[in-house]
Amino acid sequence: MSETDAHLLIVDDDERIRGLLQKFLIRNGFLVSAARDAAHARRLLAGLDFDMIVLDVMMPGEDGISLTAGIRETSTVPILLLTARSEIEDRIKGLEAGADDYLAKPFEPKELLLRINAILRRMPETAASEAAPKLLALGGIRYDIERGEMWRGDDMVRLTATEAQLMRIFSARPGEALSRSRLVEELGRDKGQAQERAVDVQITRLRRKLESDPKQPRYLQTVRGAGYMLAPD
Repeated sequence: MSETDAHLLIVDDDERIRGLLQKFLIRNGFLVSAARDAAHARRLLAGLDFDMIVLDVMMPGEDGISLTAGIRETSTVPILLLTARSEIEDRIKGLEAGADDYLAKPFEPKELLLRINAILRRMPETAASEAAPKLLALGGIRYDIERGEMWRGDDMVRLTATEAQLMRIFSARPGEALSRSRLVEELGRDKGQAQERAVDVQITRLRRKLESDPKQPRYLQTVRGAGYMLAPD
């Protein structure tokens, strides 16, 4: 997908911020809709398809973390959370709920634009390849490397944009331990302990979809002192 073809949903209870973000992103080529709270966002999501959601955490009524969890029950649309700079736990809770990334307020509009484009680029291509698919066997799971698709029997396993990118990174190097700092770099994130902790959260979420016992992973293993490793059959 070309980033400028994308339809974004901005969810923020602050009318001034909501309007500024909408105007800025429209100027940069996006189609943008806006919602004033979680209830308004749910109504829009019921009738429209979006390529990405930019969602404020702190809102009256239902907050952004709860809305993220609700969206994840039926959709893998990428979600970028806007969080208060001091609320690290909100960021972790948001990632655990299914968000793909977060941006701390206050932020530069250009940084928001860069993060949106980076997340959209991580979305797997849906067009079928003419080449024979390359598959990894992971117990009852099979992963199509070329299409970026994970299947359990005849059922596709829904992956968020970040989970799909992690699978692409690991499947390119099966049997090789990748450090958290390397994963942060390949995901296109800023370096730092907070982002490495965020990677841990994403790994935990991915294991829930991949492993029969996520607490004792067989296929997405932790290699002591080295990082994480995908170990297919």
